[in-house]
Amino acid sequence: MKTNRRSFQSGRLLLNCFCILVYLFLLAPILVVVGASLNAGAFLTFPPQGLSLRWYVVFFNNDVFMKAIRTSLVIATIATCISGVIGSAATLFYARYAGAAREWVRIGLLAPLLLPEVLTAIALLFFFYAIGVGTQNMIALLVGHVLITLPFIFLNVSASLEGFDPAWELAAQSLGAGPWTRFRRITLPLIKPGVIGGCLFAFIISFDTFAISFMLKSVGTSTLPIQLFDYLRLNFTPEAAAVSTVSILLTLVVVIVTEKLLDLRIHRF
Repeated sequence: MKTNRRSFQSGRLLLNCFCILVYLFLLAPILVVVGASLNAGAFLTFPPQGLSLRWYVVFFNNDVFMKAIRTSLVIATIATCISGVIGSAATLFYARYAGAAREWVRIGLLAPLLLPEVLTAIALLFFFYAIGVGTQNMIALLVGHVLITLPFIFLNVSASLEGFDPAWELAAQSLGAGPWTRFRRITLPLIKPGVIGGCLFAFIISFDTFAISFMLKSVGTSTLPIQLFDYLRLNFTPEAAAVSTVSILLTLVVVIVTEKLLDLRIHRF
């Protein structure tokens, strides 16, 4: 009995050590970037040569980076809203009405996730110039962001529909509820976690994507990843690490806020 207990405790200790090593491996690059952003020196090095917030001050006074952050936030927000509506509607169609074409609908919705992003970006670039739209405005950029975020909406909403019982809607219909009432009072609250989770992933993917933005952006438009890429080609200061750290914090804030919404308001739609 004691031997089994010791074996169990030893196994549990090894598992905990392995989990800690995995977390350290995953978090090490982020910790290095955060440490480099606090460097008091003039160059991007790690470990930092003294601790200072001077490069954060430089970053927040950099109008070019501030404009790039605003552009990224606007594009990510609009793309998330559009892909949330289209992706949710497409998933409901897939679950209820696709019939024999169900598998083809699924492959079509997941295709942007399966293909390399750079190939999708090049294909969209040729397409928009072929139809005469080009990249003179933000239409191509928004369409590209919506396209690559749709699979995340589909995966999350379809997971929410797995346990959905059509009998609930039939019961509401038998009581006189119309299609819109059934959707608003029954379907939407049940798929709400999937919609919010999918929108969370969509926002993060849209905010950080590079290839789509690089190929489809109009002249004078620059998102944060593109601006950071341009900056690092000519500069090697800790300001780049400060930009990356702020980007990580913004993503973390979105995750935390969404988690709070899911936990606290899931039953109050």
